[in-house]
Amino acid sequence: MAVVRDSSLISGGIIGKTPCLDLKNRVLGRPVFGRGICFNGGKMKGKIRVGVRAAVQVNVEESEGLRRELKGLRGVLGFDVVSEGELRKKGFLGMRKTKLVCTIGPACCSLEDLEKLALGGMNVARLNMCHNGREWHRDVIRKIKRLNEEKGFCISVMIDTEGSQIHVVDHGAPSSVKVEDGSIWLFTAEKFAGSRPFTVQANYGGFSEGIEVGDELVIDGGMAGFEVIEKIGSDLRCKCTDPGLFLPRAKLSFWRDGKLVGRNFELPTLSAKDWADIEFGVSEGIDFIAMSFVNDSDSVKHLKNYLSSKSSKSIRVLAKIESLESLQKLRDIVEASDGIMVARGDLGVEIPLEQIPSVQEEIINVCRQLNKPVIVASQLLESMVEYPTPTRAEVADVSEAVRQYADALMLSGESAIGLYGQKALSVLRMTSSRIETWGREESQQTLLRQHQLGVSLPDRIAEQICNCAAEMANKLGVDAIFVYTKHGHMASLLSRNRPNPPIFAFTNDDNTRKALNLQWGVTSLLVDLSDDMEANISKTINLIKRTGMLEQGDAVMVVSDVTPTLATPMAFQSIQVKTIA
Repeated sequence: MAVVRDSSLISGGIIGKTPCLDLKNRVLGRPVFGRGICFNGGKMKGKIRVGVRAAVQVNVEESEGLRRELKGLRGVLGFDVVSEGELRKKGFLGMRKTKLVCTIGPACCSLEDLEKLALGGMNVARLNMCHNGREWHRDVIRKIKRLNEEKGFCISVMIDTEGSQIHVVDHGAPSSVKVEDGSIWLFTAEKFAGSRPFTVQANYGGFSEGIEVGDELVIDGGMAGFEVIEKIGSDLRCKCTDPGLFLPRAKLSFWRDGKLVGRNFELPTLSAKDWADIEFGVSEGIDFIAMSFVNDSDSVKHLKNYLSSKSSKSIRVLAKIESLESLQKLRDIVEASDGIMVARGDLGVEIPLEQIPSVQEEIINVCRQLNKPVIVASQLLESMVEYPTPTRAEVADVSEAVRQYADALMLSGESAIGLYGQKALSVLRMTSSRIETWGREESQQTLLRQHQLGVSLPDRIAEQICNCAAEMANKLGVDAIFVYTKHGHMASLLSRNRPNPPIFAFTNDDNTRKALNLQWGVTSLLVDLSDDMEANISKTINLIKRTGMLEQGDAVMVVSDVTPTLATPMAFQSIQVKTIA
């Protein structure tokens, strides 16, 4: 067992309102908190004890039980092979904190290609339900689960709903089509199989309602442009004015006199097909659902209520911000959802292009304030769909998203249909790692504007504990932060502060482990947790130390949250600094 010597111990009740620091106490030369963070609870039910401790771990005794546990670290701690390899190679501070999402498509759906993406750093696999059939998606999901089980990865699965798709058109070809300047195309709501020359099929029969001759038709936010030259019933004959690429199932918008033509079709956020896709996803055990065309918080709440009644597994719902209306109701949507995806391609159709950078940063800041993970998506490395090297502007764009502290970056066509998906993933990985290192070395951390999340006293205490822990971790220069969590809440609160050290979240819930794959800086590990938190801490530190990933002199900050049980009737939240001896 581990023997721990305390240099200071906070015990007892609630004795003051203001946090008080005593930086005279030191452990191995490091200043630490002493005689406490203490809160005046006033009238309250139950007891809450908050402590901050510094300790030195010494004299780790070997035991037969420990040897049995150590037969496989991954089996005991659920340490995925990529994080373990990165830690061994680069050390704690070298671990990448920005998470990476890859869209799976025809170019990367084989078991071999999926494994290469996993080894390249993919944290979440996204399946776009606009494309391919459910059998295809089922096959991909099961391949990913097989890799997790057999190869030691920890990849989460996300499905992205199609939405009402009132703005989708398809040329029928399996890959992109080049549109030549001056060519004449027919956009029609007629349903037909296969493809016809210079003919595009619209998903929604009323797509041309309110459109006039002379209006501009824009494909995928500017990939190609047309002028409407004739209206034939509900069909449109259009002349290409801006040549470019026409992808399968592209999105169109109409412009008049430099302004988006606004039309209210009053269709539901989720179509009948979406509900069927969601049922499919629930049956396959997915981890995330990204909702397309979310315009208010009610649709998000409705889906979350539905999922809670249909699945015992906690499936997280992400809202995609891709319209002017969603921006106008941003805060309500973020509060209702479990996360946000900044769909810049569609968003760029509805707001001026020059506003995209500032709007992106504002969305990221709101998500951090409200403690919701945020994915920056669309056209990060668009040129790599066809070329092996990104443009320097694309690398700068990726760097800016990392500098803004987005939780995750996402590849779309680059991985799904591109020729160089693995190289594109490598560019995201290397760029994010480099910018994170630069930000840390140059002390470029963006301070979070204080926004209190908790309402109840225990929630507010947990929030302040995590805020203080992140600040202490940076000032003390600890190597890592360990947090023990059931539902991932305290891990997310730590991540919200974007501390320098990596966060290792120990949980006994596999759903929580997969959900934390979208949290900045968090590596989640699956481990059996008991009601005895000190035993949990000793066991996990001992196990990691025995593998060589913790070495003598390493300092670890431990944040724990013990909920009341029969064995421990008091809630106990604490920060401890342990130095490995």
